[in-house]
Amino acid sequence: VQLQAYGGGLVQAGGYLRLRCAASGRTFSTYDMGWFRQAPGKEREFVAAISWSGASTYYADSVKGRFTISRDNAKNTVYLQMNSLKTEDTAVYYCAAGNSWYNPSLNAYGYWGQGTLVTVSS
Repeated sequence: VQLQAYGGGLVQAGGYLRLRCAASGRTFSTYDMGWFRQAPGKEREFVAAISWSGASTYYADSVKGRFTISRDNAKNTVYLQMNSLKTEDTAVYYCAAGNSWYNPSLNAYGYWGQGTLVTVSS
């Protein structure tokens, strides 16, 4: 499966953005999907994940209550709605496909897309 993230940009603190990850291939609906991010000078970290059916989700504590992950298998797309953005949310955001939505480790995901930059200004 090939992945491409879209929707990044510059937003003021307190604002919102919606990221979109488009997948190619007919097997998208069989994969759990995750969003990760990497801030300058920091390691890539888990943000959110969703099971293949969309029935289960998992969030990092730092985004819980502010971010929402969802998917539309008919459109081969996964979304990340980001509300109440903070300056510390500034990072390159990556989508990834795997088979363990409950595992926030990078190595649980075998397919990665190119990232999209989110910049939150104060």
